[in-house]
Amino acid sequence: MTDTLPDASAVPVVSALPIASTKQTVRALIALLRPRKRALALTTVVLLSATACGLSTPALLGLMVDAVTEGKPFASLLRITAFMLGAAAAGVALTWWSTQLLANVAQNVLADLREDVFAATLAQPSSLVEDAGTGDLISRVSGDVEAVNTVIARVLPATVSALFMISLTLVGVGVIDWRFTVAIVAVAPIHYFALRHFLRRSGPVYRRSRAAQARRGQQLIETLGGAGTVTALRRTDEHIGRIAETSEHAISFDMQAVRLRTNFFAQLNGAELLGLAAVLSVGYWLVTTGSVSIGAATAAALYFHSLFSPIAVFLSNIDELQDAGASLARLIGVTAMPGRPTSIPASARSEPIGVEVDRVSYSYDNSTPVIDSISISIAPGERIAVVGSSGAGKTTLAKLIAGIIPVGDGRITVDGTLIDDLSDAELRHDVVLVSQEVHVFVGTIADDLRLCAPDSDDAKIAEAVDTMKAQWIHELPDGLETRVGAGGYQLTAAQAQHIALVRLALLDPPVVILDEATAEAGTTAAGLLDQAAELAVTGRTAVVIAHRLSQAVRADRILVMSGGRVVESGTHDELIGADGSYAALWEAWSVRS
Repeated sequence: MTDTLPDASAVPVVSALPIASTKQTVRALIALLRPRKRALALTTVVLLSATACGLSTPALLGLMVDAVTEGKPFASLLRITAFMLGAAAAGVALTWWSTQLLANVAQNVLADLREDVFAATLAQPSSLVEDAGTGDLISRVSGDVEAVNTVIARVLPATVSALFMISLTLVGVGVIDWRFTVAIVAVAPIHYFALRHFLRRSGPVYRRSRAAQARRGQQLIETLGGAGTVTALRRTDEHIGRIAETSEHAISFDMQAVRLRTNFFAQLNGAELLGLAAVLSVGYWLVTTGSVSIGAATAAALYFHSLFSPIAVFLSNIDELQDAGASLARLIGVTAMPGRPTSIPASARSEPIGVEVDRVSYSYDNSTPVIDSISISIAPGERIAVVGSSGAGKTTLAKLIAGIIPVGDGRITVDGTLIDDLSDAELRHDVVLVSQEVHVFVGTIADDLRLCAPDSDDAKIAEAVDTMKAQWIHELPDGLETRVGAGGYQLTAAQAQHIALVRLALLDPPVVILDEATAEAGTTAAGLLDQAAELAVTGRTAVVIAHRLSQAVRADRILVMSGGRVVESGTHDELIGADGSYAALWEAWSVRS
């Protein structure tokens, strides 16, 4: 790493996912707090009571000083002491209660926000999330959530308590004599300008810091995820250099924030010294002129001294609040992204339905078309096989029909309804895509299967397993209750794909898309997976992206893709007779198999 850090101000804020404005963030926060108005009101009352108990000590000490100087009996001192002890005990109890109340409200708000972020993310097209990169998304749901959680658990209660303490202390000083308030307010401009300068500069620094951390996380994930390839291509030094560069940018923002904080607190310390000198001078003058007693002047000085801690807490916490505010804006930015409608379908369709692809084009980079003006009409119950070389656009077509990526140009309808007008629930029921990439969730196999159909009982799950010829599941150590995923039973790639087909049977959709869903099968598992795939498409409208041409033979119609276009269409026999691209693919595949 180089000795000289890059200029933080020269690094632009780049984020693939949106960041909410201050207005949007405040509006969203109010919406999250609105259902908890009563809890907030109770918390406010308890906090004010706790603060009042704490602020009674300087006033009682002032009374004690007057009692001593005026020669009052010892019993008066005992009564004052008893009041002080009682107020202290009540203050401790009320402070504990208010902290619990505030933490409960804040943690529930954070839980709702976290769920909203995940829900909004899952509602987006996968292309958007993929373009954003896992680094940005992970930094939001981990680092940003943790920053907000830290503020909620530790900073927010202390900050709110400090604000109440400052407000009530100023009231208490004013009650003693308004001239003490003038002495205190005289140093307020120092606090104001110090805070103004800090807020103006720290906000952009924290926003850039979060963006830089996301870029660093993305670079780390890409390098570690492709470590084998990086090593094989001998690009280790280059990738280490990229990590070092993104780390330097992140560190530069941290160092700039440290310098801002150091200057900020130096100005606060100067204001405290000037303020204390002013209060003591005013107190001396008021006592010598007989305007206030020695005890009252003592109480005023103690009140001002007691402001040191809450002012320092409040202003120092501004730093963390700014950081959390930047994190909150990034989280709200995700929740504000428009997604699909989320209404529940009035009725679930069980019969096969038709799909129309009308002059659809799609490009990942807005320049080179991956799908180029394709039109396909799929009748209810028809089985279509799509074949072609790698890069022909087969997987993109599958994702478009499944609604996973948005249609660029043209239109796709499912049973006569535009796919963009279907709600999540409708689309999830009507069209199901099973791809080559299958994720097995941590937990039991039964739990994994219930993720797609939460209402399924044990009998229905067992029926789906048997329907898909996955009897091997029953032969596992604990059958359906066998734990899989990290730390559990390690499934083979073919077994994971078989589980994906069982999920499909549980969902029972009218339209099925298999995107090389049996590609990971070895020689021994190929027959079993092919049989399960055949059962999955039987009685349904099906689009099969075939990596083994034996699957295409059984299709009602075969589409041959090349360069994002459909170049041939027909049955197996028709295409063999045409002696075109499909015939060449069939001949090459027959030789290999």
